[in-house]
Order: sequence, then structure tokens, then C-alpha cells
Amino acid sequence: MKVAILQMNGSIDPAANAVAVVSAIADAAAQGAEIFFTPEMSNMLDRDRKRAAAKIASEESDVFLAQVHKAARQYNMNVHIGSLALTHEDGKWRNRSILIDSTGEIRARYDKIHLFDVELGGGDNWRESSVYKAGEQVALSDIAGQRLGFSICYDIRFPALYRELARARADIIAIPAAFTVPTGEAHWHVLLRARAIETSSFVIAAAQCGTHEDGRKTYGHSLVVDPWGRVLHDAGEDPGLAIVELDMEQIQKVRQRLPSLANAREIGDYVIS
Repeated sequence: MKVAILQMNGSIDPAANAVAVVSAIADAAAQGAEIFFTPEMSNMLDRDRKRAAAKIASEESDVFLAQVHKAARQYNMNVHIGSLALTHEDGKWRNRSILIDSTGEIRARYDKIHLFDVELGGGDNWRESSVYKAGEQVALSDIAGQRLGFSICYDIRFPALYRELARARADIIAIPAAFTVPTGEAHWHVLLRARAIETSSFVIAAAQCGTHEDGRKTYGHSLVVDPWGRVLHDAGEDPGLAIVELDMEQIQKVRQRLPSLANAREIGDYVIS
């Protein structure tokens, strides 16, 4: 099957981001893609939370989401929105992935479980939990004949989540991201390859890239990794759309050749002596 992966230099304007994504969906459809993947924070990337608050909307009224709904129907495309910043009635924002099928219907939602609270030094500090509420549910959905598992960015550092996706026999795992440059240079490729190898799944990681309007810099290098851990596509540092063909038969071949999922055992309590 063919998948489309969009690398973005997202702006602080949801409407402008929607125009870019809808145009890319049209291009992907013309090239025969079956599922289209976008990065984390596709609707708006803005670290100025006071300014962002004026533009972040509920799922029902988000401008970006409404346009992608229409595009999915128009171009008969399954769309995995890597994530959106959305408001919620409880007052906390959500960092939410949304899967829209080719009829324009929402098939699944996933709220980011692991929130990025860290001090990287040099004034590069992040505390997502101050405004976002963490998700609690592991999410998968059957789409285009494949089982898609959900995760977002910082989730990549928590193997237990991917163990659950593997146990549920995910064929493809999405890891959309807006990785910082220092952590991207150090860990991005090795972590994505590890998640693919340990789950014997394809990993698709659409990413933000470059210097953004809010002043942050993101790493880019959107990747597609096969179940053996081979990188099928690396988008480098610039925005763009790529179409990547996946050999879905490879999943079963790898799982037969290296049956780590079948051989896995529950681990008991530890002993310190």
C-alpha cells in the first residue's frame, strides 16, 4: 500500500496550516496514497500560550479540522491528523490525534498520554502538563485493511505503550512529532527504529521541521521505518510531501523470522539482593 507523509513547518495560524494540508492531501490522492499522515500540532504550533489561547478551539469548531474533514471526503482519502491542540469543557487543552476515513467520518481519537515536562537548558523549557490533560487510553483503529496504532511525540520514550500496541497486533504505528533539535539529533532515529523492531510493525513518523513563527526550532527528519528496522524514507530538514510504498506482507515475514511477540513472557516482581 502507498502512504503519504507530510513534513510541515507549521505556523501559528490554523487557517494557513489547513490550506497547506488540504493541498498536500490533493497531491497525495493524485499519487495513489491510501492513508495520509501529518505531524504533531498540525493545526497550530505556538509556544506563546496566551496568544495560542485565542485560536485554539474545540473539536467541533476547529477551523483546521473542518477543512480536513471536507478534503478527506473530496479526495477519498484516509487522513491521520498527527495531533491538534484542542480546548475541552474541563478547561484543560488536549493534544489529540484524529483519524478520519475516506468518507470524512472520524474513526478514532487518541489523547497524548505522556506529557513533555522538561528543562533542556539554555532557556529551552517545556511543561505541557500546565495546560494539557494527559490521555489514559491506548488507541488502535482498523483502516484501509490495516491496524493502525496511535502515539504522539514524547510517547516514543515509553516502551510500555508500544508493547500494548504490539500485543494488539498493530500493523502500522504512527508517531507524529514536533521534536526539539537537541533531542532529535541525539535520539530520534534510534528510538523510531527501536519501536519498529520491538513491535515488528511499520512506524510512520510525520514531523515538524525548521524555524517556526513562535521562535522554536524543530528537528524534521520525518521517517518511515519497516518492521526489520530499515529506514524507508527520511525527509531531511525541509517541508514536503513524500509517497512511500509499504510491503505489508513483510510484517508476517518478520514476525515469523523473529517471533519476539510470540515469545514474550510476563515479568514478575524484581528481587534486589
